[in-house]
Amino acid sequence: MRVAGWASQDQYDVRFDWGPLAASAVTTGVCVVVDVLRFTTAVEAAVGRGVIVYPYRWRDATAGAFAASVDARLADAPDSTGPSLSPVSLRQLEAGSALVLPSPNGSTCARLAADAGATVVAGCLRNAAAVGAWAARVDGPVTVIACGEKWPDGSLRPSLEDLLGAGAVLAAISGVASPEARAATAVFHDAAGRLPQALSDCASGRELDSKGWRVDVEYAAQLNVSSTVPVLRRGAFSDDARS
Repeated sequence: MRVAGWASQDQYDVRFDWGPLAASAVTTGVCVVVDVLRFTTAVEAAVGRGVIVYPYRWRDATAGAFAASVDARLADAPDSTGPSLSPVSLRQLEAGSALVLPSPNGSTCARLAADAGATVVAGCLRNAAAVGAWAARVDGPVTVIACGEKWPDGSLRPSLEDLLGAGAVLAAISGVASPEARAATAVFHDAAGRLPQALSDCASGRELDSKGWRVDVEYAAQLNVSSTVPVLRRGAFSDDARS
């Protein structure tokens, strides 16, 4: 997607934007996708155990066929009690195994940015400092994309948890930051001392709690407890920190 010059943030080393349309416009440098509840937190959980994670945009019948084609387990498989998009459910996976992780928000942004030409990294609160430090060492601009959620009509719903996760990553990156990036960083600093409460009280946190997934919210709210840097290469996330 082409972006008008006034909207591109091209004059800055460090940039911040929202959602799939922005992700599809990241044609160079590093793109850090942030979907705290729950895709990128789930990627961090799995990749941190040495699992290869394939992002997949659709949670439908094609997901099973794709998983079979890459010899991987499918998260959220129909009639399955196995792994899911829940980060906590992925902590028992065996190192060296492969997982297909469908997600309409995080997976979509990751695939769109990769297809556009960016080097894609999965960031969340748990690995924000590690991802920020890694991105700062790579040549070229760094764009942090808060994936957001969707309203019932399919339009983007900006979400607090992704803004906070993006701000945490941006806070760890040096370079000339855009006003948008500085604003996201400021929001993170404002909430940094009360992240568990912020995630529990925000709309997405309340939604997960109502569905019995409070443990995922608590897991996702932990800041800088992981050194895992999931980088998308050849269609799958693996830990660049182990490379």
